[in-house]
Amino acid sequence: QFQLVDSGGGLVQPGGSLNLSCAASEGTLAYYAIGWFREAPGKEREGVSCIDARSRATNYADSVKGRFTISRDNSKNAVYLQMTRLTPEDTGVYYCAQMEQRITSVSTACLMTPGGVWGQGTQVTVSS
Repeated sequence: QFQLVDSGGGLVQPGGSLNLSCAASEGTLAYYAIGWFREAPGKEREGVSCIDARSRATNYADSVKGRFTISRDNSKNAVYLQMTRLTPEDTGVYYCAQMEQRITSVSTACLMTPGGVWGQGTQVTVSS
């Protein structure tokens, strides 16, 4: 098994950018789909994005499509979330997590369903 460590959050003005990282502190995440959920006060937890183990499939919440980009480097045991054009609605605690993936002979899909391993979370605040 592995453990995940979130980093990269902070305070940014609307329209700005932040890059989040998710690293495995023990073990390897190379065989697993990884992504992020976010939680904001008064809102339900939302799946933001995920990527399958081999970078063949990505998935994004409608609210972040075109603004966020997920990627991974298995040689560095890390997954990244590039967030651009941030708005106050993106404010929240972002948790990287193992996600479910479905792999067949003809397709690969990353599902924004938690797989059981979570990072500790990192705060993202978008405010002027």
